[in-house]
Amino acid sequence: MSGPFGRPSRESGGSGREQRILRGRPWFLRREPGANVIASVDGLVADVAADSVVIEAGGIGYQVFAAPAILADARPGSKLKLFTFHLVREDLHALYGFRTADERGFFTQLLTVTGVGPKVALAIVGSRPVADLQLAILRGDQAVLVSIPGIGKKLAERVIFELKEKVAAAGSAASASAVAGHGAGEGDVVAALQALGYTLAEAREASRLAVSDPSVGQNLEERVKAALRTLLRD
Repeated sequence: MSGPFGRPSRESGGSGREQRILRGRPWFLRREPGANVIASVDGLVADVAADSVVIEAGGIGYQVFAAPAILADARPGSKLKLFTFHLVREDLHALYGFRTADERGFFTQLLTVTGVGPKVALAIVGSRPVADLQLAILRGDQAVLVSIPGIGKKLAERVIFELKEKVAAAGSAASASAVAGHGAGEGDVVAALQALGYTLAEAREASRLAVSDPSVGQNLEERVKAALRTLLRD
């Protein structure tokens, strides 16, 4: 008898080999500090369903829920690596998979928005590039979110409001300096981009270009928008 993701349940106890695999934290499961225990799954595609894919790694089959674009490219027998978010609730144990760590980071941010569950968050992330979505949120462009199936105007407004606030919080130091008559510095833009899920290297390069562009305004919002446009082009 198996538990979630093909792991042996407590009732069955599992074979000795399976127990050793789980205790030994095998190479295909990357542990990160914090809540996300299973950060990626790397193996062979065993099955593809309407909303998920089963990836076999180390003799264990992991059901990973993913966006349609990922599922469309998955073929049984082919190799696939997905960055994963392990959602654990009283009534649900599930893995959600993404092509990049940026997509996973944005997914986790969406889950903090009131009224956004994993299915809706996955639909948003899978609808278009993450940088495109983030730029729409910073611009307050509801049309981009409303165009996604299952997203109404009220939910789009809530997503924009709550995630925009997170970016503002990340750049609080820039806001303080702006009051004193100075624009947002490169470090403030980097912090805002990292809050959106980008790596330090990506944030630094995009921030450098945004800050050095004389046509871009000096406040945090304008410079973050410019940096996101650079990331979107890349």
